[in-house]
Amino acid sequence: MRSLFEIDEWKVIERSFDPLKQKQAESIFSIGNGSFGQRANFEEKYSGDSLLGSYVGGVYYPDKTRVGWWKNGYPEYFAKVLNSCNWIGINMEVNGLQIDLSSAEVLSFYRELDMKLGTLKRNVVMRLEDGKEMEIDALRFCSMDDEDIAAISYAVTPLNFSGIVRFTPYLNGRVSNHDSNYNEFFWEEHSREITPHFGLVCAKTKKTEFVVATAMRYTFSEDNKQLEIIPHLNDCELYVESSFDYELMQGKKYFLHKYVSIAASIKYPENEVKRMAISCLENGFNLGFDGLLHRHVKAWESIWQKADIVISGDSAAQQGIRFNIFHLYQTYTGKNAKLNIGPKGFTGEKYGGATYWDTEAYCLPFYLKTADYRIARQLLIYRFNHLQKAIENAEKLGFKNGAALYPMVTMNGEECHNEWEITFEEIHRNGAIAFGIYNYIRHTNDKDYLKEYGFPVLLGIARFWAQRFNWSGSKNAFVMLGVTGPNEYENNVNNNWYTNYIARWCIDYCLKIQEELGNESNPKMSEKEVSTFRHIIENIYFPQLTGTSIFLQQEGFMDKEQLSASDIPRNERPINQYWSWDRILRSVFIKQADVLQGLYLFEEFFDVQTIKENFDFYEPKTVHESSLSPCIHVILAAKIGNLEKAYELYLRTSRLDLDDYNHEAEEGLHITSMAGTWMSLVEGFGGVRITEKGLQINPSIPMTWASYSFQLLYLNLPIHITVSKNSCIVKNKSQKFITFKLHEIIYELESSQEIKISY
Repeated sequence: MRSLFEIDEWKVIERSFDPLKQKQAESIFSIGNGSFGQRANFEEKYSGDSLLGSYVGGVYYPDKTRVGWWKNGYPEYFAKVLNSCNWIGINMEVNGLQIDLSSAEVLSFYRELDMKLGTLKRNVVMRLEDGKEMEIDALRFCSMDDEDIAAISYAVTPLNFSGIVRFTPYLNGRVSNHDSNYNEFFWEEHSREITPHFGLVCAKTKKTEFVVATAMRYTFSEDNKQLEIIPHLNDCELYVESSFDYELMQGKKYFLHKYVSIAASIKYPENEVKRMAISCLENGFNLGFDGLLHRHVKAWESIWQKADIVISGDSAAQQGIRFNIFHLYQTYTGKNAKLNIGPKGFTGEKYGGATYWDTEAYCLPFYLKTADYRIARQLLIYRFNHLQKAIENAEKLGFKNGAALYPMVTMNGEECHNEWEITFEEIHRNGAIAFGIYNYIRHTNDKDYLKEYGFPVLLGIARFWAQRFNWSGSKNAFVMLGVTGPNEYENNVNNNWYTNYIARWCIDYCLKIQEELGNESNPKMSEKEVSTFRHIIENIYFPQLTGTSIFLQQEGFMDKEQLSASDIPRNERPINQYWSWDRILRSVFIKQADVLQGLYLFEEFFDVQTIKENFDFYEPKTVHESSLSPCIHVILAAKIGNLEKAYELYLRTSRLDLDDYNHEAEEGLHITSMAGTWMSLVEGFGGVRITEKGLQINPSIPMTWASYSFQLLYLNLPIHITVSKNSCIVKNKSQKFITFKLHEIIYELESSQEIKISY
């Protein structure tokens, strides 16, 4: 597929303005800082097709679920991440003519997302209807140093005229959501202020009553000399502006620096939100644009030192992995325990911006290996804090005695997904959370977390699984009926292999931890409960293709016509946009890894031949129409030595949004699958595994790459790995002794020592 934008190893570059690509670009060039984020909308008015988006982490509205009929236990609402106050706005008029790229003649255009610096830059030269030509240079960032601050440098140069230009920096809280179920307006005014050079809009969400205060200050200068202006102030409900006229001289560049702070009650007490917005704004303003930018760049430098992956010999692959890492870190920083990772991050409204099982299955491994362990711990404590809600969710469905069903989609622990087959059937999400706990312990050995937070969650999940199985007299085994596995192109199936397997593993792991903790375990398990759990573990039914090592995705899978994805006409892909749901459900085609998801998580229990046999059976049937699909296949393909397939799918996952494979980038990016991209390189080509036995490395390299290198954390110790065609260099960057296994040979490294292993 042709790249949407220019390939550069550290940047995403657009060199010409194409209105048809504008919404895609708004997503791809988005910026954020873990606390809030902004789509790459223009500062000045734009009347063309656009999706305005400014989002604040954790701020949502319970939009009433829209369904044709109601079912008992159905979630009452679907949480919507809210489009909040538009803080970037700087309108401009020349002789009463509004500057608007949709109507002006664009003579040149350049837009650049600099991932190394964390900045969005734009240069445009335009000709207005009256022949006047102007140049705009804009640079903005959301500070990674101070998560309440953003800043814009907006420079204007009249190229062929001198004259009066009106500038109008503003804050607009009169914004709506594109995906509102009933076209509701979700905000009401809390307060507003406007004085010369300062404005504030404080708004409160309806129902949830989140308070968000957005404040601005600005300066106007030429040649580093601040100019005196007399602003005209205007305000109305949820809106403030400060406009001024100034005579610009031909060829001179004039700078409007706009400073913004955003404070929300998800971080501060409600009665402190307004004061904190003003205080943070003053601090940012006093530092100045260059001072804020310097601190922001230093923060990104620190992140890249730990998380960067360097690929030599493949610019497209290099850009792709850095793009994924960049968006992951500007989506989640771990600074606020109330926040989690939405599938679109701060780049769009789709999926409600809520928490899915993606966090534990895909994002947790990324943060475990690239950041201090406390960030991953924070993600898991988020689930512990929602345990009581998970128990209540299970009770609504008839489960008892502390059984916990974590929601498919949530903002506050309550289920808020609006599709029946997902809400009630896709229960494997419980297993992902339990596996996340297991994975965290393997990486950190944090037994204090396990005792205080992890075990109560594990027990609630195990109790759910024990009640969800039922005994089948005909099979003489425990079965699980009416589920949807990871492959959402199959609904209401019996004995989905992956769900049965991870459920058994969860119960078994819970028993293991209970034995380890002994009298320290809380809550306690009765002997009867322990006996019941063991009986279930030993008698679960798993469908398998007779005479093979192939685990059947579910009962009846072989009743389907056994086609391959290559049999689908190209003009009917993706099938979810061209086929009826009935046709999809009756087909053999797989949306994402299902059986293979289980083989990825539990590969230590299967030999390579079994993994290969299942991969060769299922991958050709997989259409990869979930963003979470390619990465798992990359890891397994590399495991079985199919590097050609691994590389093909690596490019697909790493450039999913950059090349808009699924034709939906305009709605926002696939943030959680970006963590899967990182996994596909480190766990796939790098062959990195952290198990109960320690660190293992089994590297391979695509033919087109000369080398690649990355750093990871193991027991919070930094280790740097470089892989080339015939060698691997491992460096211990910590102050402690480490051991690791590479190609079945155990190596030992002292502090700061490195070793080159040829093969």
